[in-house]
Amino acid sequence: MDRREFIGASLTAAAAAGLSACGVKTTGKPKATGAKMKLSFYPYELQLAHTFTVSSYSRKTTPDVQVEIEYEGLTGYGEASMPPYLGHTVESVCDFLSKVDLSGFDSPFLQEDIMEYLDTLSEGDAPAKAAVDIALHDLCGKLSGQPLYRLWGYNPAKAGPTTFTIGIDTPEVVREKTLECAGKFKILKVKVGLDSDEMMIRTIRSVTDVPLAVDANQGWKDKQKALDEIFWLKEQGIVLVEQPMPKERLDDVAWITERSPLPIIADEAIQRLKDIPRIKGAYSGINIKLMKSTGLLEARKMIAYARAEGMKVMVGCMTETSCACTAAAQLAPAADFCDIDGNLLITNDLFEGMKVVNGDMILPDRPGLGLKKL
Repeated sequence: MDRREFIGASLTAAAAAGLSACGVKTTGKPKATGAKMKLSFYPYELQLAHTFTVSSYSRKTTPDVQVEIEYEGLTGYGEASMPPYLGHTVESVCDFLSKVDLSGFDSPFLQEDIMEYLDTLSEGDAPAKAAVDIALHDLCGKLSGQPLYRLWGYNPAKAGPTTFTIGIDTPEVVREKTLECAGKFKILKVKVGLDSDEMMIRTIRSVTDVPLAVDANQGWKDKQKALDEIFWLKEQGIVLVEQPMPKERLDDVAWITERSPLPIIADEAIQRLKDIPRIKGAYSGINIKLMKSTGLLEARKMIAYARAEGMKVMVGCMTETSCACTAAAQLAPAADFCDIDGNLLITNDLFEGMKVVNGDMILPDRPGLGLKKL
């Protein structure tokens, strides 16, 4: 059976298994909907500490929407972050959330039913759905009096290290950023995909010899050149490569993965559970991000499916507050790699949550997500 036949068989098996309301302002009272569970939301713009550059764009801010769900005197916190490449906006997120009516659900524990209902409202809108999912999970943990990872049976001591991202920049800025995190992280993630790749790696290597992960963000276009670079990167102490080529070029990525000395991880090519059968065989593993997966409920299903298929699991994030990052960190004990540093890249966090100590993630020992609002 060739790769295409295998993908088709996997798809069949997977199917059998199972300005709108907010406008653009960042002030004003949250809009509320629902009855027994009261949903409210408001826009919030994330301010980055440094200009963030990848192979396709640069930015200094990230649009964001904060969500709260009140139930029985408790509040669950959620978040929708919208980096440019996802194609979502504050307006689209708020428009979706304005349609959400939770009055038909008696409890936040009805997560399967609620998320199925959200999918009936639209096919997309993953960040908005993720914000509701995260808030529901936070509520359920608080109602149970336990952190989420404990309810799931995960050992927080196995959360392990997170990468810290170095964006594409001049040699001077790259060196400065690397020095800032020297000794604080056990692994760094480097954005590549332009003609400056070798400069980026050599500049970082002039400062530190810690392991590196690289993310091309679909920036490489020639598969042979990409493979040659991957062999060179392995010699420089790189441990994995994310999304080397455009997501549409599945056959080229499969060709690279078959020959690569490093794991090739899908990022832009993977969104939700249904995408795994399509890319199985073309990548070594998947990067699960809550803003793409629609939240924790589906993320855990993706982990189980990927493991069953023998794929590696990476848990990542967007630029986010400690709300969404701490939610993602709950999954860290079940992952091979983690890139949960979005809250460390901003200057206006709203919460205290997951921390990084000596390069390792420390999960809060408080109910739900374990957040403290600042």
